[in-house]
Amino acid sequence: MAEPLFDRVAIIGAGLIGSSIAWAARRAGLARTIVAADLDAHVRERVAALGFADEVCERSGEAVAGADLVIVCTPVGVCGAVAAEIGPRLKPGALLSDVGSVKGAVVRDMGPHVPAHVQFVPAHPIAGTENSGPDAGFAELFEGRWTILTPLQSTDPAAVAALRAFWEGMGARVDTMTVEHHDLVFAIVSHVPHLIAYNIVGTAADLEEVTQSEVIKYSASGFRDFTRIAASDPTMWRDVFLNNRDAVLQMLGRFVEDLTALQRAIRWGEGDKLFELFTRTRAIRRDIIEQGQDTAQPDFGRRNAPSGAEHG
Repeated sequence: MAEPLFDRVAIIGAGLIGSSIAWAARRAGLARTIVAADLDAHVRERVAALGFADEVCERSGEAVAGADLVIVCTPVGVCGAVAAEIGPRLKPGALLSDVGSVKGAVVRDMGPHVPAHVQFVPAHPIAGTENSGPDAGFAELFEGRWTILTPLQSTDPAAVAALRAFWEGMGARVDTMTVEHHDLVFAIVSHVPHLIAYNIVGTAADLEEVTQSEVIKYSASGFRDFTRIAASDPTMWRDVFLNNRDAVLQMLGRFVEDLTALQRAIRWGEGDKLFELFTRTRAIRRDIIEQGQDTAQPDFGRRNAPSGAEHG
């Protein structure tokens, strides 16, 4: 069996993504020792019972001592506080990363606490489900899914290569972007769609003319998919919108303009415009399927596939 890529890997935050990294790294033999840290006592109990970590710690600073790779898997809003705690405990030559859906805020909040002797390579795995917590994790979560690395200009290319190898070892496809480009891209492909889903489900729940029981009982596939997305972790998504506000507001402004044009086309019976738009968007759906980012199975495969709403 090949030598592991890292001797000691510390995962800060043992939710869906953190636990899935642990399971995937263990299955692929990427780490000799896996340490998980979480402030929640119940989460630590579940981690110990599930057995995906060799050591379980309460404090992040304790978990990262001697670690070659540290991955912060907490909500974006607390990444800075975590970095402040672990910074003094990171060993020289260690590789520090994260899994946040927003990169600008992560670099802003974590960067000042990263020692000069540590390599910082922010990352974003585009995978997830609507479930959360350590029991939700599974080793196959990242297979065939994209992970985006956003290295800084000062980052050692060897560190980027090592983190790429780690994610590829877990089955992910890896790409790189600048921090700024990442946040703009994911504002439109992930963040705004989540905001729309939260809003439309909330609108349906508030309708006085339609009872909530009817909304639930007669949900068509479109609304069901919105509810799947809107079931995503509220803490994570609150932090995403607050920390990527500029890009989200920019994309949301464009969306509102396009929605107004669509509203006008419906009002004035402009069927050709509607048909043109629907044809164009249908082609995008086909491209997504052809690139392996979803399936053409009935119900989009939701009844059989373990993955659901995206992580960021």
